[in-house]
Amino acid sequence: MKINIGVFFGGRSVEHEVSVISALQAIRAFDREKYDVTPIYITREGRFYTGEALGHIEEFRDIPALLKKSQEVLPAMENGRLKLVRQPAPRFGKAVAAEIDVAFPIVHGTNVEDGALQGFLRTLGVPFAGCDVFASAVGMDKFAMKALFRERGLPVLPCLRFTAREVFDGPEAVADRIMEKIGLPVVVKPVNLGSSVGIRLARDREALLDALDYAVSFAAAVIAEKAVENLRELNCAVLGDADGVEASEVEEPIAGDEILSYEDKYVSNAKGGAKSGGKSGMQSLKRLLPAPISPELREKVRHCACEAFLALDCAGVSRIDFLMDGKTGETWVNEINTIPGSLSFYLWEPLGKPYARLLDELVELALKRSRSAAEMNYTIDTGILKNASFGGAKGAKSSSAKR
Repeated sequence: MKINIGVFFGGRSVEHEVSVISALQAIRAFDREKYDVTPIYITREGRFYTGEALGHIEEFRDIPALLKKSQEVLPAMENGRLKLVRQPAPRFGKAVAAEIDVAFPIVHGTNVEDGALQGFLRTLGVPFAGCDVFASAVGMDKFAMKALFRERGLPVLPCLRFTAREVFDGPEAVADRIMEKIGLPVVVKPVNLGSSVGIRLARDREALLDALDYAVSFAAAVIAEKAVENLRELNCAVLGDADGVEASEVEEPIAGDEILSYEDKYVSNAKGGAKSGGKSGMQSLKRLLPAPISPELREKVRHCACEAFLALDCAGVSRIDFLMDGKTGETWVNEINTIPGSLSFYLWEPLGKPYARLLDELVELALKRSRSAAEMNYTIDTGILKNASFGGAKGAKSSSAKR
């Protein structure tokens, strides 16, 4: 009997388009002998749609027209299954557009990857793939994430966190503190965004002020972090959960500038990727795979990636990004991506794990977590409500009248 997979993607995020690409790649890769796959697109306004047209990348060139071909739905649980109820509810015919056994979030950025969607799915009670609420939330906060990495003994660069209000009220004072505590050059970035959105490198005070102003246009808080000279970047994915993890091959992405940009990751090869069957997104990034590093450094990176994954209590697949000084070889954990672009499937293929198998394992991990959750107690019989009373008052109005 096939498992019904619901792939959630889109959402109110600056990484909306990247999510569409990652999700449609996965939809194409699922083994249809094992799964029925339903696309569930979340608009920027937070509305849910499903329909066959949502599985085709070409349809997203005109989203208003695409939505007219699709069915708006409302997720709801009934008898242990997630049902997509048609909206508005039809007077005649089937009210349920599809039924889902396992939710599969392939979303990127705030409002979706940061635990918001995961919390919604957990509240519904549907099994879902990937990280749970805590790991998703902390994994999106670059400052909190680094604190947990540091607590686990992992090497991280010094950084400072500032709210947007601090930057607006006193940009000069913020710049002074950064230059005093960290020095130049620094990288300034939003505290809770991915895909290299809002990031700038500052080598002088004027550039630092400009970078702060730019970063706070994307988020309510920013971090300033010591920049690495002679920068090389390394990435490694990790698969598993608290009971066991494995690391992927290590890659070295190639940046078009001093830091890897959104354009490097998603735009530069998008047209060529589309011609080859939609193989864009992170898969199209220029990279050296495997990374040209020593066997000792490769194993160190893979070990640290697993430790970072466990430090945040992650599950499913995540990608951990590293920064390295190309001259000294010193390496730091930069950040974790709890739902990486393209699910980092390309990092597993060199180790003999094809994309379809990676998806199988993610579904298995989701069902495993659901079984474990079912064995836990979520209620206790206190009897509080059996004798509860408000003394006859029928609301605030009645209560105030007695005073």
